[in-house]
Amino acid sequence: MVQVTTSRRYASVTQDGAGVMEARGARREPTMRDVAALAKVSTKTVSRVINDLPGAGPEVVERVRAAARALGYRPNLTASSLRRSDRRSATIGVLLEDLSNPFDAALLRAVEDLARQNDVLVLAGSSEDDAELQRELLTSLATRRVDGMVVMAAGGHQDALQQERERGTPMVLVDRPPTFDGTDSVTTTNRDGSRDAVLQLAGLGHRRIAFLGDRRTLWTSQERYNGYLEGLAHAGLTLHEGLVRTDLHGPDAAENATEILFDLEEPPTALFTAQNLVTVGAMRALRARGLHHSVALIGFDDFPLADMLEPGVTVLRQDVPALGRKAAELVFARIAGDHSPPTHAVVPATLIRRGSGEIQFPNDRDDSRADVLAQQSR
Repeated sequence: MVQVTTSRRYASVTQDGAGVMEARGARREPTMRDVAALAKVSTKTVSRVINDLPGAGPEVVERVRAAARALGYRPNLTASSLRRSDRRSATIGVLLEDLSNPFDAALLRAVEDLARQNDVLVLAGSSEDDAELQRELLTSLATRRVDGMVVMAAGGHQDALQQERERGTPMVLVDRPPTFDGTDSVTTTNRDGSRDAVLQLAGLGHRRIAFLGDRRTLWTSQERYNGYLEGLAHAGLTLHEGLVRTDLHGPDAAENATEILFDLEEPPTALFTAQNLVTVGAMRALRARGLHHSVALIGFDDFPLADMLEPGVTVLRQDVPALGRKAAELVFARIAGDHSPPTHAVVPATLIRRGSGEIQFPNDRDDSRADVLAQQSR
């Protein structure tokens, strides 16, 4: 029988009256040796049971586990990973741009859900789209011996990611593809979705469609801008350079850029905003000027309460849970030993019509060409 007694000054665990562990005046974590003494087995047997290795009978396994529970023993996973033949730490690293962004937060949650099913802990951080900070975080995760990584690459060169991948760390890039070989990635239909959004706006009679985008160094920004250009070309519209605003990081920058657009002598009649925080800033500016019922807007990426505004915000919604789930599946497959060729998975974005992207240009409601373009966008 295992008996546990405690007091403010000391804690002792006894079996048949024999003291096994005592700590006075300071907290001490029970060790594998303490578990072995209480269970009356060797430390090697305790190690086998704790690490789910064969070699111990059912009665011994139960005795060791009972002793571990009684002591409150917690295995040192870092030390255990050094002893295990597969050297795994039961952790993965997730590096995203900004965990306060609803998109990144939802992506992390999707990875966490699958990691939990695999009894794996997630260590996460924000690179803030800073290549040097990303390098520091990569090093920090590597020194903690994570089994694999899911990374949203910072803009610019990917040397640090390539070096870590070449060291053998399983890695999946999410949202943005790698610029080097041998690495899995998961992205969405950035260019196609953006083209279709512009075609919808053109189909409603809009001829001056503005583009507001995130930093130009980001692959996603480049793809969405290229989709915008393709949409204009397909609709037979002229690109007006003065209606393009890029390198907008955050809602405040987007709000200011939108204000400037509507101070133009010929302002836009529709906006395509290529990132969720940019959309938030643009909506603020429209509402401040009372233009939210007369200027059409389609944003890339959904955001909380977008459907609660009046009008609701039309968006190209990425299937963020599917993106995160696929990235997690790929990294766990690589950790398990999958050596198949690299995969580039594409999860389609969906146009969610809520009202803001369906506002027609007043002077062009009956344009038959607009109807044709609207059909093309569907």
